[in-house]
Amino acid sequence: MRLKQKIIIFLLLLFAGFHDLYAQDSTLIGKTISWDLVKCIDYAKKNNIQINTLRLSQLTSQQQYLLAKAARLPNLSGSASQNFEHAKTNGGNSNNNSFTTGGTGSGFTASGAYSLNSNVTLYNGNLITNTILQANAAVQEANLSILQQENDVSLQITQAYLAILLDKENIVYDTDLVNTAQAQVKLEQQRYDVGSVARFALIQLEAQHATDQYTLVNAQNTERGDILTLKQLLLLPSDVSFDIMKPDTIVPIDTVAAFHDAEQSALKKFPDVKIGELGVKTAQYGVDIARAGYKPTLTAGASLNSGYLSDQGSFPNQLNNNFNQQLGFTLNVPIFTKRAVKTQVEEAKIQVDQAQLNLKNLAFTLSQTVERAFINVENAKSQYSAALEQYKYSKESYRIASEQLKVGVVNTVDFLLQKNLFIQAQQAFIQAKYNELLTLKIYDFYRGIPIKL
Repeated sequence: MRLKQKIIIFLLLLFAGFHDLYAQDSTLIGKTISWDLVKCIDYAKKNNIQINTLRLSQLTSQQQYLLAKAARLPNLSGSASQNFEHAKTNGGNSNNNSFTTGGTGSGFTASGAYSLNSNVTLYNGNLITNTILQANAAVQEANLSILQQENDVSLQITQAYLAILLDKENIVYDTDLVNTAQAQVKLEQQRYDVGSVARFALIQLEAQHATDQYTLVNAQNTERGDILTLKQLLLLPSDVSFDIMKPDTIVPIDTVAAFHDAEQSALKKFPDVKIGELGVKTAQYGVDIARAGYKPTLTAGASLNSGYLSDQGSFPNQLNNNFNQQLGFTLNVPIFTKRAVKTQVEEAKIQVDQAQLNLKNLAFTLSQTVERAFINVENAKSQYSAALEQYKYSKESYRIASEQLKVGVVNTVDFLLQKNLFIQAQQAFIQAKYNELLTLKIYDFYRGIPIKL
């Protein structure tokens, strides 16, 4: 394959890669979609602006790495010069390069010089090697930064997704309360019509029915707002009708993995600590690069050159006769640098100390985050157990009070008291249920378990 064809193919592939990087999925525009949590996370990883920005930074780091590797290669440059001169002569040839040989007149001369030059570094105190290693560490760090941002986005999407699930369950329970209150008002209206209850009792139930409807409307509005939040996190077009898929079942927590195991897993697998470790390596390479200033530099140079003058013979013969080849070596030994190199070395050592402190802080922060996640799971688990018990008894009390209201053996005030206690217990139960699920998913995520429902 010819070089020109290779270049064209490379440019087409490069353009296609950048097109995929920036383009939104046009197939979604104007459609109604419903995604599960895994689909939301995968889409966010592909389209998130911060993640794609880091991907571009990674491409820049890759180019810097290739540039550092190319420093081992010799350079090659060519030069060519062409000169034309017009000269006047008076009574003779005052210019040996003139075409005229006598009398008064004018003449033209032409000359050219052509050369190829190359230089290569043979030794510079491992400066090139350490620069390559440092650039390679920067590429690895850029890759890990992408993973770090993907982790952050995954947690954000999970929180937003579970908030919508909480809203949907609230709507189910609130809808049931509205339907039940409506039936109770209808029954109480019949009793009032026949004169078996006072109007005050009917008004109390109607007021409770209106309160239940208001609560349902608020829950529906909250769901719309949370869906919009998730939609904006996903960067979906505004004309896409978006909703989530509700899982069939949500299993409560039985056991929680030990904190020590989760901590060790996070320290080994999460990119945060690895980024800190690469930061230390990068700083150490910086010290080695600075120390190269103490060492001599040996370079080799070669050149090929030739030239011609218009009145000195034929052009090919002159190029052949004037053809010169040169090969030389240059040794540069630093003797006194006015403390410039020493300052660079000391500053590089300070950067190593700073990178080590940063690594220690990253590890400590990650351990604290995992510990907080573990405590949150433990708290959410106990809270869910207590809320479940409260919900069971409140639900039974409300059921009994509803039956008593039907047969008229309980007054409206006592019934509404039991109903309000049941509503409070129900809301606390739903909140505890999804809080437990959220804390568990976050904790498992730090253990290296992918987030899914």
